[in-house]
Amino acid sequence: KYILCNTRGGAGMNETIKRKVLTRLERCKQCELCVFYCPKKCISFSDEVNSGGYHYTCIDDTVCIGCGTCYIVCPDGVYEVLGS
Repeated sequence: KYILCNTRGGAGMNETIKRKVLTRLERCKQCELCVFYCPKKCISFSDEVNSGGYHYTCIDDTVCIGCGTCYIVCPDGVYEVLGS
């Protein structure tokens, strides 16, 4: 299951934002590697938790460049990169 989080950028209701990365919320263990290594600092944690009790990540697609760093550093296969 993938989650589409709200962006932190506050895009208007009528704007369409292209998703660059999908997040498998159930796989996230809140290790923070993706948050640390993201060159655009567009990854944050949700206020909600997954079934494991971890706050899962959300990506601000208004800032994300689709570089794949999150995919590379994640030890749990949380991300699927769709591209820029």
